[in-house]
Amino acid sequence: MAKPFASSADTVAKKETFEELAEGVYAFTAEGDPNVGAIEGEDFLVCFEARATPVAAQDWLEQLRRRTDKPIKFLVLTHYHAVRVLGASAFQAEAIIASGATRKLIQERGKQDWDSEFGRMPRLFKQPESIPGLTWPDLTFDDRLSIELGGSRGSIELRFCGRGHTAGDIVAWHDKSRTLFAGDLVEAQAALYTGDAFHKDWASATLDNVKSFRAENLIGGRGAVAVGTAACDAAIEQTREFLKVMIERVGAVHRQKGTLKQAFEQTHRELAPKFGHWPIFEHCLPFNVQRLWDEFDGIDWPRIWTMERDREVWAQLQD
Repeated sequence: MAKPFASSADTVAKKETFEELAEGVYAFTAEGDPNVGAIEGEDFLVCFEARATPVAAQDWLEQLRRRTDKPIKFLVLTHYHAVRVLGASAFQAEAIIASGATRKLIQERGKQDWDSEFGRMPRLFKQPESIPGLTWPDLTFDDRLSIELGGSRGSIELRFCGRGHTAGDIVAWHDKSRTLFAGDLVEAQAALYTGDAFHKDWASATLDNVKSFRAENLIGGRGAVAVGTAACDAAIEQTREFLKVMIERVGAVHRQKGTLKQAFEQTHRELAPKFGHWPIFEHCLPFNVQRLWDEFDGIDWPRIWTMERDREVWAQLQD
């Protein structure tokens, strides 16, 4: 019997958890759904990620408004994927910030990604008609950008750590609380999506750069907040292990002139005992293996995912 496509059969709402990790530092997680968060400045807020629709974003903003009524000055988007960005209009931020590479990706493939992710994860798109259009950043940077929070609240450093989950991922570092918003560069016991990734860069220098912050609180793209340096390191190393197993298995089959289907089956067999129970594991792996296979074929820049291509790859590998 064929498996339901991607997360199309996932219709159960997840338990949402609001946490204050330090004074004015907030995270909102939901059992493997995309994470969001915020940090208070002296008289404004900086929010991180936007959810898939403005209506979905309101669920998070209602929680946040129980703690503070400060205006949202900046909305930081770690990368371009639709489930992270299309709810941005709900925040009414003065400025939306992303990397320059992320802006290019939105321009190149934002509409196709929107259609693709809506087909893969329909539950996340609460009232999709509320989306006014593609989300565009107002402010971009290439390497790093600092946001002064005022008073004694310290600053937030936004930094590009290298190619990873996409070509343009950034992290947000709050030194005062030792908190890192890592986006999808790190997942805490949630499966990686690597369909637009640069696997070898991510598994090596990029994660080394992320780890160098020595965070004491780490909010990844999905999964629970990691608290304590040991837990933060563990989340990073679990992410690295997932990537390295994929690289080893797919690479071995590719070198042996095997097939994409064989690469998928061997990678699934290797990963499933440890990672198979993680959220969206079955959903992600076919797209992950296809992208990594492309890299071994010498395709550096990720091919664009469309609804049609999604279904073709799923039928070839997961059915």
